[in-house]
Amino acid sequence: MSSDEESIDDEGMPNLGEYEGDRNEAEERHGKGKAKLPNGDEYEGEYSHGKRHGEGIYKFQGGGKYIGSYVNGVKHGEGTFLYPDGSKYEGYWANDVKQGRGKYTYVNGDTYEGEWADNQRHGQGVYNYAATGSKYEGLWMQGKMEQAGELIHANHRYVGGFAQSQPSGKGKYIFDNGCQLRGNYELVEVLVEPDNEEEETFTVLEPKWRVEELSAID
Repeated sequence: MSSDEESIDDEGMPNLGEYEGDRNEAEERHGKGKAKLPNGDEYEGEYSHGKRHGEGIYKFQGGGKYIGSYVNGVKHGEGTFLYPDGSKYEGYWANDVKQGRGKYTYVNGDTYEGEWADNQRHGQGVYNYAATGSKYEGLWMQGKMEQAGELIHANHRYVGGFAQSQPSGKGKYIFDNGCQLRGNYELVEVLVEPDNEEEETFTVLEPKWRVEELSAID
């Protein structure tokens, strides 16, 4: 669909919905205006040559809302998206997807603040777990904790490698009492018993911590 969510009426003509606002000499929406789209969505803000361009507010019929910048009809630049479930994203967009730095607040109170690419956590970022007070600081790739990171808890922290959001490879646990454990995470097969008796048991790979050294921090 076009920037104004075109539909086709009974006579085969484009239906752009209702519009009040500025137009240019070509009768395109240009300047500031307010539109109600055929699908029930509403937009109020700036236009350029018929497309949303500049600052505006887009209200979705389903309950969501975007407040921010548009370029050539798509979300681009800085903006805030309020989702129907109560979650929220505040940050940068590029061609209608989360791109660059931003903060996402989830329904359960968790937050992620850091880099995004193509709508996924990607790059350096911090994820805070509301229920436990723990947090992860480190690298993300396509929405998963990857490579080097630090998982911080109330009285200790883990520093080391990650793969697919699981600890992986060499790392160490550092405790507030002055001790640290160096070791290695290895993937081991774990047998899972299904809840339904008609289903078969299956195995999954889970990280297993193996201690290599216990020492005191100087």
